[in-house]
Amino acid sequence: MSYTDIAPTRCWAPSKRQRQATQMMRFARQVGLDNAGYADLHRYSVACLEDFWAEFWDFAQLRASAYNRVLTAPGGKRMMEARFFDGATINFAENMLAGDPDSVAVIETDERGLGNEVTLAELRARVAGAQQALRRLGVEENDRVAGLMPNTLDTLVMVLATASIGAIWSVCAPEFGVSGVLDRFGQIAPKILVAVSRYRYNGRTHELGERIGTVARTLGVEQVLLTNDDDLDAAPAGVSRLGELAAGSAEVPDYPRFDFNHPLCIIYTSGTTGLPKCIVHSTGGTLIEHRKEHMLHCDIGPGDRVLYYTSTAWMMYNWMITTLASGAALVLYDGAAVPKIDAEGNTDTDLLWRLAAATGATHFGTSPQYLKLMMDGGYRPGETHDLSALRMILTSGAPLTANLFDWVYDAVSADLCLASISGGTEILGCFVMGNPAEPVYRGEIQGPGLGMAMAVVDERDIPVFGREGDIVCTEPFPSMPLAFWGENGRQRYLDTYFSDRDDVWTHGDVGEMRPTGGVVITGRSDTMLKPGGVRMGPSEIYRVVEALDGVDDSVVVGYPTGDGNMDLWLFVVPAGGGTLDDALRDTIRQRLRAEASPRHVPKRIFAVTEVPYTFNGKKVEKAVLQLVTGKPVKNSGSLRNPDCLDEYAAIADDTA
Repeated sequence: MSYTDIAPTRCWAPSKRQRQATQMMRFARQVGLDNAGYADLHRYSVACLEDFWAEFWDFAQLRASAYNRVLTAPGGKRMMEARFFDGATINFAENMLAGDPDSVAVIETDERGLGNEVTLAELRARVAGAQQALRRLGVEENDRVAGLMPNTLDTLVMVLATASIGAIWSVCAPEFGVSGVLDRFGQIAPKILVAVSRYRYNGRTHELGERIGTVARTLGVEQVLLTNDDDLDAAPAGVSRLGELAAGSAEVPDYPRFDFNHPLCIIYTSGTTGLPKCIVHSTGGTLIEHRKEHMLHCDIGPGDRVLYYTSTAWMMYNWMITTLASGAALVLYDGAAVPKIDAEGNTDTDLLWRLAAATGATHFGTSPQYLKLMMDGGYRPGETHDLSALRMILTSGAPLTANLFDWVYDAVSADLCLASISGGTEILGCFVMGNPAEPVYRGEIQGPGLGMAMAVVDERDIPVFGREGDIVCTEPFPSMPLAFWGENGRQRYLDTYFSDRDDVWTHGDVGEMRPTGGVVITGRSDTMLKPGGVRMGPSEIYRVVEALDGVDDSVVVGYPTGDGNMDLWLFVVPAGGGTLDDALRDTIRQRLRAEASPRHVPKRIFAVTEVPYTFNGKKVEKAVLQLVTGKPVKNSGSLRNPDCLDEYAAIADDTA
């Protein structure tokens, strides 16, 4: 087979003018590689790791004290003991709030449409008030501040105020049930709980008073801080209001500086097979990693406007808000992606695109699931809205299938960078992502991020190209976690990511390196399918099955046969509430055999009404496998739609 037989399809490439104008190329010129390709720039960034990060420190112009050394590893374990920018001190909020005070910092939007614009000066004043409120409540450095909050201006203010005094922020989205909240906050012993008394989602107003009271009493927090002025039913003993405690504050917060590796926030893994892991991320590591990803890989700068659909519980919320530090305005959207508009269940499928047009969004972030909904519905937002400002669409949460690349470039815009990105809660960043200075190829993530020594290795731990393997990282990077919160947390963190390969990060994703330098993510190692001993990722099946007219969604698991082998069990959501008949089953099998391989053909195909998803839009194959093999799902509170699990349990009973 020649290369021309497998040559990828180029969807887009920047013009010479576009390429030269990117910050990626400006950085390449700074390090003397402006005449080289991205592969050379990436090799430099990992081969000369300390030089790369020192150069980027200067490029990003962080507000921080001087450092002694870029990278130290006192015990000799280069990754496991890595410490970046030793001696430097920094304040997260100071960097986030830097810039022209009259520039727009935040645009508030929700299911009702466009809201207020907030300048940087106004945001600073709001943060100064919240900083004063926290101090009046006795919050100090290293105290945990927990938020039960939606994606609103008040939440952003509390994140920045908490960081400004060296306390540690942690948040759950308000749609989480009591058990889901307690599974998370119950592990970190927060000093106060920040909350709203009600929020609006999917066309309805949801009261939180009873939930807040139950959570606060169970946690034993000292105070509940309400960010609105409403009364709170079933209130615990101490309830304060942000407006009252913030009154009379300064116009600008003060910015004490903390160690570069001071803890910033605690975020949580999905926890679908046990209690969520509480991952502690650092102030400086998070900031500089995000600045690199935003400035170089997304070309975000002053004047840009970023609309990323996310919940506060997802790592992408943290990733999205730090675009503020690169000079962008945040378009904060609070609500459902496709909210209901009436009692009959009709939805506003157009809302996010209208907001993108109205705000002049330059960067639009979403999930493949949302884009598939748009594609399947025949929507063409580029024809119905002025999206001329849009330069980049980013997707995360699941692999972006090839047909969605086709839809974006046909129905949204032919001239933008479509960046599928992949990393994780564990690193609060990306191993592989976009690059507006390089072409986009159909079905591929553009490549590894700068400074990320990412590789795909086989069972011999040898890097491979053109076939699947485990995604690993062989050199340290600033946004590696500090620890898991709790007893023996540092060792538990090391055991999780370094036990498979000594001093090499094993991420848990499975992927493939392509001839273009691009990457395809095919699944998680713990949900990989191995029928007949042949390893394949679930996404290989989803790409074929979910492109069929009769299928809305699907989930596949490997059902153990007892002889060391497995059968593929496929669960299908028929399109439009239809039925799964023998004709559709035959079509699924025929298409998988023709477009994938005979190994990809499922042994059994079942009809279901829903596929289980986490709150951040990831399919939960592991929960389905547990149910069909008679095991309990330990933390259904991590699921957006836990009631659908009953269907899978019933199928398991019927097939037992």
